[in-house]
Amino acid sequence: MSFYTKELQALKRSGRYRSREVVDYALKDFASNDYLGLSENKELHQKTCELLAKNPTHATKASMLVNGYHQIHKDFEDALCEANGFEAGVLLGSGFNANIALIESLVRKGDELFMDELYHASGVLASSLREGSVRFFRHNDMDTLRELLKNSTAKRKIVAVEGIYSMDGDLCDEAVFEICDEFEAILLVDEAHSSGVVGEHLMGVFEHYNITIKPNHIKMGTLGKAYGSFGAFILASEHIVSYLLNRAKPIIYATSLSLYDTLLAHNSLGYILSHADVLREAIRKRQAIVQEVLGIKIDGLIAPVMIGDNKRVLEIKDTLLREGYSVGAIRQPTVAKAIIRIIARLGSSEEDLREVCKMVAHLR
Repeated sequence: MSFYTKELQALKRSGRYRSREVVDYALKDFASNDYLGLSENKELHQKTCELLAKNPTHATKASMLVNGYHQIHKDFEDALCEANGFEAGVLLGSGFNANIALIESLVRKGDELFMDELYHASGVLASSLREGSVRFFRHNDMDTLRELLKNSTAKRKIVAVEGIYSMDGDLCDEAVFEICDEFEAILLVDEAHSSGVVGEHLMGVFEHYNITIKPNHIKMGTLGKAYGSFGAFILASEHIVSYLLNRAKPIIYATSLSLYDTLLAHNSLGYILSHADVLREAIRKRQAIVQEVLGIKIDGLIAPVMIGDNKRVLEIKDTLLREGYSVGAIRQPTVAKAIIRIIARLGSSEEDLREVCKMVAHLR
């Protein structure tokens, strides 16, 4: 029986129907979040395989709290803490799981969560699972956030923002750090799209804004984007990480992050730190191309091109596919209005980026 025929038909009529497409390696990739092109770095892959082959096991075999926490995990957590200036860290299976872990466990009865309205869907879902109340504020509206925190009588106040927003591509407002300090609020920064992209050593917005790490700061980052691997990490004070290990369900009840992904991400971290100057200059050049051709100033490597029509973005995407280019056609409910999302990734050439931007400029 077809239980959801009407719903699927409605999605098709509105241009919101989705389907999977097998990756075509012949296409020039401006759609994936592989910001630094490290997913195609064979030296990192080979080094990881050689290291893993020397380990007694290639699988984690259990949850992190039941015989699944390996020295490989600890070494990478320690390296992340050193590179980012945090006391403690913990690895998880994905950024989606990390947001569920953080928000569902941190926001308790009597607490209040303040979330930017453009926060990732995983955080929005997690906000519906919490015991405390939640308030959404207009995107990057620091005046409203200040007033909300000022008037809050919650036992604990938790603020959630993204370092670089996944669809708009803009940075969080620097003032959020000062405001959270002023009102003694816990600040959660989802750095999925900023870690590996901004900052002197490409460590993200904490480094970009030269923020001194404090006990109320939490950084979440993903490994499946700039790091060219898979998984996620949470960095915070020893106190908060200890709490998460005891309350966060995606940590307690999930098999720990695969050893291959952990080793690969650790090797990628080393690569990013040792090549930061070269990578930063390559990022700057791609940002300049996007601004020159499309007139869009981007803070990271996400270039959102407003189209406003679901069917039109699909037409543009298909036209570009026929020309050998892959871009994102992002529709509701992911965004308020449909966009073409170009990732100015380092894995593709500057010449191809310029060409795809020209084609989008012509078609939009």
